[in-house]
Amino acid sequence: MPTGRAHSDPAPTTDEVAIVAAATATLRNRRPLRNARLKEAANAFHAGRMDEAEHLLSKYLEQRVGDASALFLLAETALKLGRKERALDLLARCVAAEPGYEAARLVYANTLYQLNRLEEALAELEHLLGADPHNILYLDLKAAALGASARHRDAMLCRRQIVTRHANAPELWVKYGKALSGIGEREEGADAFRRAIALNPSCGSAWWALADLKTWRFSDAEIAAMESALARAGANDRMYLHFALGSAHGDTKAYAKSFDHIARANAMKRPTIRYDADWLSAQVASCKRLFTREFLERHACSGAVSTAPIFVVGLQRAGSTLVEQILGSHSSIEAAGELPDITLLVENLAGTAGLNGGPPYPDAVAMLDDGSLRQFGENYLKTTRVRRPLNRPFFVDKNPYNFLHLGLIRLILPGARIVDVRRHPLACCWSNFSAHYESGALFAYRLGELGRAYADYVELMAHYDSVLPGRIIRVIYEDLVADPDAEIRRLLAQLELPFEPACLTFHTNARAMNSVSAEQVRKPIFRESIDRWRNYEPWLAPLKSALGPAIDNWRGNQQ
Repeated sequence: MPTGRAHSDPAPTTDEVAIVAAATATLRNRRPLRNARLKEAANAFHAGRMDEAEHLLSKYLEQRVGDASALFLLAETALKLGRKERALDLLARCVAAEPGYEAARLVYANTLYQLNRLEEALAELEHLLGADPHNILYLDLKAAALGASARHRDAMLCRRQIVTRHANAPELWVKYGKALSGIGEREEGADAFRRAIALNPSCGSAWWALADLKTWRFSDAEIAAMESALARAGANDRMYLHFALGSAHGDTKAYAKSFDHIARANAMKRPTIRYDADWLSAQVASCKRLFTREFLERHACSGAVSTAPIFVVGLQRAGSTLVEQILGSHSSIEAAGELPDITLLVENLAGTAGLNGGPPYPDAVAMLDDGSLRQFGENYLKTTRVRRPLNRPFFVDKNPYNFLHLGLIRLILPGARIVDVRRHPLACCWSNFSAHYESGALFAYRLGELGRAYADYVELMAHYDSVLPGRIIRVIYEDLVADPDAEIRRLLAQLELPFEPACLTFHTNARAMNSVSAEQVRKPIFRESIDRWRNYEPWLAPLKSALGPAIDNWRGNQQ
C-alpha cells in the first residue's frame, strides 16, 4: 500500500516487481537505442525526470507513430507516473507493431496482471513461453497470475516446474513451499522450506515460512541455528529471522526474548515501506463527510441489481479468513478470497479525477451519475467471475481494505451484504505486529500506527452503522470461538440462508487459499490465540495509548 491507498492482490509483491524489473533490463539490453532523440528521452527517464521524458517521447511519436522503442519507453514512463491504463494502451500498440519485442510483452503481461486482467496476462505469458518455455522469469509471473486466478494447483505445478530446473535456488523453494501449503499440502510445503534452509541456512524467508505454518514448534537445535544465522545473514534475511525467532521464543514462553525479536523485525521492515497514518485518518474523515444517510438514500437505487456479493471486512487478523472459510463451506456460497476489484476501481476513479483536475477520492464519487454507478457495479460482477469458478449464487469478497469503500460499494451494489469481523483491539493488533506480510497491512510495523489504524477503522464502521442502520452484520471473533454453533446460525440467518452442518466443520473444506491465516482455518476452532497478547502486555503501552477510546468501545453495534 503506497502512502495513499490500500494494497491488495493481485498487485505484485516487492519480489515480483524486482523480477520483472530484472527481466526487463536484461531484455532491453538486447536492443539498445540508437536514435539520439530516444537516447535523450531515455536519459531523462533513468534520471527520474518523467515529465521531461514524457514530453520528448510524445513529440517523437508525432512523426513516428508506430516506433516500438518509443512506445515502450513512453509506456514505462506512464507506469512510473501511475497511469496504468495509459501504459496498457501504449504497450498493446507496441507489441502489435513488433510482436517479437520480448521486454515490451513482459511488461504488458505484468501490467495486465496488476490490473486484474488475468486471462489476458496469461495469454501474453504463453506467447513468451512459446519462444522460451523454460524462462524462469516468465514462469514466475505465470505462477503468480495463476494463483491470483484461483488456479492454485496449476500455480503449484508451475512452481514445481521452476524448482525442477533451478534446484539450487533457495528462494524458489520457498515460493514452491508456499504454493504447496496454499493447497493444503503442509508437510510437502515444510519439506520445501527445509530444502531452502539446507541450501542456505541463513534463508530467513524459509525459517519464517516454517514458523508461519504453525503445525509444530521449533526444537532447541533449530532455534540455535536461527540465532547463529543472524550473525551472517543479510538485512532482509535478518528481518525474517527475527520474526521467526519471535514466534519460536513465544512458543517456549520466553516472552521478553520473543518481544525483542519481533520488535527488531518490525523496526527493520518499517523503513522499507511508505505509509502515512495521517492519510488514513483523513480518508476516514472524508468518507464520513461525503457518505451521509441523505446522500446514500438519494442514490439507493442507482447500482447494479444483485444480491450475490458478500463483503467480509475488518482489519487483518480479526478473523475474516475464518468467517470466509465458514461461509465458503455453505453450498450456496463461494469463497473468492481477497479480490482487488474495488481497490482497482478506486484507483481508476482517483487517477481519472487527478488527470481531469477533479476532486480526490472519495469526493470524486459525488460527481458520478446513476448510469456510471450502475456500470461500475456491473463491471465488478463481470470482472470477479474469473475468481468464481463454482458459479454459486453468492460469493465472498474478503479484501480487508474494502471497509474504506463501503460507501462506494453501497452505491454500486446496493444489494450486497456487509459482514464486519471484529476482534479485541489488543489481540488483533498484537497478531498483526507479530506477523510478516508480503504486501499490504502497512500500518502493522509500529505499535502506535497499528493503534491509530484500528481506531480509525472502528470510527468509520460506527459511521456506517449510523447511516446504514441494520445493514452491517457484525461478527465478534471471541463470541464465535466461544459458541460457534450459535454464532454461525445467527450469521447465516442474517444472510437469509439456511443453516448447513458443513459450516460447523469448515476445517474439512479443502479449498486452496492464500492467506496469512490459512493454516489456522484448516483446524477446528480453538481458543489458544485469543489471549496470547496478554503475555506481551508489559510492552504494549504505545499501542494502548494510540487506541484511545477504541480499546473499550470496539464491539460497536452488534446487528
